[in-house]
Amino acid sequence: MSFLTEFPSINTETLRALKKTIDAGFKNFSRNYGDNIESFFEPVRFLLIESEQFLINTPWPIIMALIAIIAWAGSKNIKIVISVIIILLLIGYFDMWENTMKTISITFVAALLAIVLGIPIGILMAKSNTFQRVMNPVLDVMQTMPSFVYLIPVVMLLGIGKIPGLIAVVIYSIPPMIRLTNLGIRLVNQAVIEAADSYGASNTQKLIYIQIPLALPTIMAGINQTIMLALSMVVIASMIGVTGLGQPVLTAIQNQYFTLGIFNGFAIVGIAIVFDRVSQAYGKRIQESHGTIDDK
Repeated sequence: MSFLTEFPSINTETLRALKKTIDAGFKNFSRNYGDNIESFFEPVRFLLIESEQFLINTPWPIIMALIAIIAWAGSKNIKIVISVIIILLLIGYFDMWENTMKTISITFVAALLAIVLGIPIGILMAKSNTFQRVMNPVLDVMQTMPSFVYLIPVVMLLGIGKIPGLIAVVIYSIPPMIRLTNLGIRLVNQAVIEAADSYGASNTQKLIYIQIPLALPTIMAGINQTIMLALSMVVIASMIGVTGLGQPVLTAIQNQYFTLGIFNGFAIVGIAIVFDRVSQAYGKRIQESHGTIDDK
């Protein structure tokens, strides 16, 4: 009867010994290779620091004008551009400009890394069913693992600072980029691929000139989701030294400062709206242009 009432489990001492062995192994690995791993990310640190300094030290009217130009280039919608300017003016008026620039900087670098790493992995998944079967469980774990768990190995390896936080943000936000790149390429009309084959196009030519352009609307949806997830990770990443809007929110939670948390929370929402509207509008324009080409 005890078998039915008590679930069979590993011996407590054996489990404790297993955990100690794994922890000791990871600590030894971090001691021996932590510095080498940290130096590997030095170019990323340079990019993050330079982008942050540029956004903070450049006069705010110039930054606002640049963001407005980017919003117009992406959306071609004057209403979206006006909304972006109003949101940025409100953020600056309520003294959150510097923290917002820091948040935009880490979001930009994290999204850039996710795109640079995610698109090639997504292409490989689309080209190989075996690789897709291997990657799907990995992506499932990455998407379902609580975000706090990402911080543990990263902090043990690299300590507290910008780079560990950036790595955690990238890990958390990259799965949609990979999945939607894979999906977009797999959804390309096979008739178009067969037509390219009949003209003697190589695999590289088909990928660059046919598959990626036709998959761009889906890839843009992946970029949009990646940016949203990166922003949602800002508050959690502030626990390990990532500066920006997340730190005041964390301070507000710890000290029960209602208005501090609400104001900075709304600033994060405002930045999310800016990124979301511009990227969605750009993706919609790409989709419409491809629809026009297909009709022709």
